[in-house]
Amino acid sequence: MARHLEDTGSYRVLRKLEPPQVSSYPRADFPRRGVIVDTETTGLNYRSDEIIEIGAVAFSFNDLGEIGEVTGVYGGLQQPTTPIPAEITRLTGITDDMVAGQIINAPALRAIVGSADLIIAHNASFDRPFCEAFSPMFADKAWACSVSEIDWAGRDFEGSKLGYLVGQSGYFHDGHRAVDDCFALLEVLRRQTGVSVSTPFAELLERSNRSRVRIYAENSPYDMKDHLKARGYRWSDGSEGRPKSWWVELPEDKRDDELSFLRTEIYRWDADPPIVHLTAFDRFRAG
Repeated sequence: MARHLEDTGSYRVLRKLEPPQVSSYPRADFPRRGVIVDTETTGLNYRSDEIIEIGAVAFSFNDLGEIGEVTGVYGGLQQPTTPIPAEITRLTGITDDMVAGQIINAPALRAIVGSADLIIAHNASFDRPFCEAFSPMFADKAWACSVSEIDWAGRDFEGSKLGYLVGQSGYFHDGHRAVDDCFALLEVLRRQTGVSVSTPFAELLERSNRSRVRIYAENSPYDMKDHLKARGYRWSDGSEGRPKSWWVELPEDKRDDELSFLRTEIYRWDADPPIVHLTAFDRFRAG
């Protein structure tokens, strides 16, 4: 029936995403370990809000960016110190009754995360600070972001939200529950779509291996702020050890062009703005 509907050209059928089996014996030709992490929290501020659910799905991969098998899964709830806000319950379906008395099993989670060569989150700038605030097991790991480090538009996707990616891949799933979102992202990452000859995961792996630079336009003239915003700069208020200034993050090979822009268009003198070099081990941290 589903095939008949699709063959008419008038219908598009979405199939429920079924999680893959966990393999106890990953193949030797996939020696690397990746872990997809997703968190549900009581809010957006990692310093004052708390994780109420965490999901982690481990998988094997090789240096070509080919994905092997799922090698481990963990999902756990945790009771926060304050009641879950109503808007969070509406978004996630997680209630105070569900988390009552629940504690995330740190040793079980560490057994999955500890051997990770790469941790992936769909918006790592959000998940990494929460994860590192929760436990040091997430520190000193290479992180990748499947939102910012994959050209989804170039792969003919209409947006980078996980729901869009899953739906346009022909599936539906129970969104906003941590493990389900991890499995959904894994399926999207391993599928070759659009005109690209590589999978999204291969692109993500390649981009995460590139070094980047963060340039701070410190002491830039106030009347240049609109020019900086138009070029993609963001404002740092000086918290968490960052300079109080406009800043931008770029691939390493764009550094000289950007410094030339700042010196000729913004400062109009031979300025020497602060530069921070970043790798996957540094990116997406709170500071």
